[in-house]
Amino acid sequence: MKIDAVKWGGVLLITFALMFGSAWAAWAWQANAYGQQLAAKEAIHQTALTNQANANAALVLAEQGKRFALEQWLAASDQSHYRALTDEKAKQARLRDRLATADLRLSVQLETTTSGCDGLPATTSTCSVVHGAARGQLDPAHAQRIIGITSDGDEGLIALQACQSYISRLSF
Repeated sequence: MKIDAVKWGGVLLITFALMFGSAWAAWAWQANAYGQQLAAKEAIHQTALTNQANANAALVLAEQGKRFALEQWLAASDQSHYRALTDEKAKQARLRDRLATADLRLSVQLETTTSGCDGLPATTSTCSVVHGAARGQLDPAHAQRIIGITSDGDEGLIALQACQSYISRLSF
C-alpha cells in the first residue's frame, strides 16, 4: 500500500505540476497578447497626439503670420497718416505765420446790391482792375481763429480717414 500511496502521490504531483505549468503558460501567453494590444493602442494614440500637435502648431504659425502682416500694415498705415497729419500741421503753421506777418490777408466776399435785372453791381470801383465780387479783409486775429478752427477740422478728417481705412482693412 505504500507503493500505491507513493505512486498516487507522484501522479498527483505530476498532475499539479502540469496544471500549474499550463496555467502559467496560458497566463504568460495572454499577458503577451494583451501587452501587444496595449502597445498597438498606445502607438495609435501617440500618432493621434502627434498629428494634433502638428495641426495646432500649423494653426499657431498661420495666426502669427496673420498678426505679423496686420502689424506691418498698421505700422505703415500709422506712418502714412502721421505723415499726412504732420504735413497738414506744417501747412497750417506756415499759413498762420503768413497771416501773422501780414504777408497774407484773408478776405470774405461782401454782399453787393444789384441794380436792374442784369446782375451788375450798383457801384463800380475805379481803383481795381480785378473783376468780380467785392471782398473785405478780415482782422488778423479773426483770421487766426478761423485757421485754428479749420486746422482742428482737418486733423479730425485725417483721423477719420485713418479709422475708416483700419475698419475697411479688418472687415475683409
